[in-house]
Amino acid sequence: MIQQQQAMVLSQFLSLYERIIPKDNMLRKIKELVDFSFVYKELKDKYCLNNGRNAIDPIRLFKYLILKAIFGLSDVDVVERSKYDMSFKYFLDMAPEE
Repeated sequence: MIQQQQAMVLSQFLSLYERIIPKDNMLRKIKELVDFSFVYKELKDKYCLNNGRNAIDPIRLFKYLILKAIFGLSDVDVVERSKYDMSFKYFLDMAPEE
């Protein structure tokens, strides 16, 4: 089941991103310039709207693919790096402590 699952990330540590990630960081620029909502339109017919478990946000999955392509990482490596790399977490709309 798919729905526009972009939920507001509530964390007391979100201000860390402003301090840690430079304004000229490539991932920051991509996130600010690209509207990823087109992913929902592309996948609308591929998911059931009223049956099944909620899917992982397709935009996050698409962003994982972008990170793989840009940095030449494997699936395992990109997931592992997203656990500790703050620029990856910021790009993936994760809370810093997530």
